[in-house]
Amino acid sequence: MFLSLISGSSGNATLFSDGKTNILIDCGMSGKRLEATLNTLDLSCSDLSAILITHEHTDHIGGAGVVSKRYKLPVYATEKTIAAFPAGKIPEENCNILTPNHTFEIGQIGICPFSISHDAADPVGYTFFSDKKKYALATDTGILSEEIFSAISGSEQVLLESNHDVDMLMYGSYPFFLKKRILGEHGHLSNRLAAQTAVRLLNSGTHQIMLGHLSNENNTPQIAYQTVKNELEAVGAKLNTDITLQVASRHDITRFEAWKSQSLLLEN
Repeated sequence: MFLSLISGSSGNATLFSDGKTNILIDCGMSGKRLEATLNTLDLSCSDLSAILITHEHTDHIGGAGVVSKRYKLPVYATEKTIAAFPAGKIPEENCNILTPNHTFEIGQIGICPFSISHDAADPVGYTFFSDKKKYALATDTGILSEEIFSAISGSEQVLLESNHDVDMLMYGSYPFFLKKRILGEHGHLSNRLAAQTAVRLLNSGTHQIMLGHLSNENNTPQIAYQTVKNELEAVGAKLNTDITLQVASRHDITRFEAWKSQSLLLEN
């Protein structure tokens, strides 16, 4: 089970589970809301095995400290990310340091963090290995470098950032310095770059893509979806046959849709 609990500029949390081990990736919601959300999946916070952190921005760690303390959950993050947490946010005894490109296991789930390009201390995305399949989460990155693509390539399911529409951002109300930050190498992935990445992922064997971390001001689910859909169809891909495409909800659980079949992989 790989699903988005919430996704967007106001908060992010993702769940990966093999039915025995339940891993929360980021916790950009309150402990009370997390418990209520997990209850709809017949889970509770006490069923969680660990919390993985991508980076220290509030929309990713807002509730991590409370949840970690209350349920004595181990928290995994890079050393610089842990050092950048607000003082006392995570109990020291719960902190576990991870290193990009070094695989470790929680239960029977293999986990490999990989470096991403964002204006944080030492941000990472994650790939997961379970039941001989690979899954990936890649959000909060200004670029999709060859190193990042190599990390997520071949994943069965990918939660991929599609943060903004460039025209909406450029003609929107954000001050120039913020526009520059979002568009920069350490900002966020645009719909256009997400679309180009989606085509490459299809050719690598990915069957399902979920677009996430959409800006509330500079994007809409419809625009993000259509931009990526157009790019996939331009190379001959058939949605729901070659690949499924969907957008993660800002406030609600979003599951990957069922994938039916896959035709021959397309040429780059």
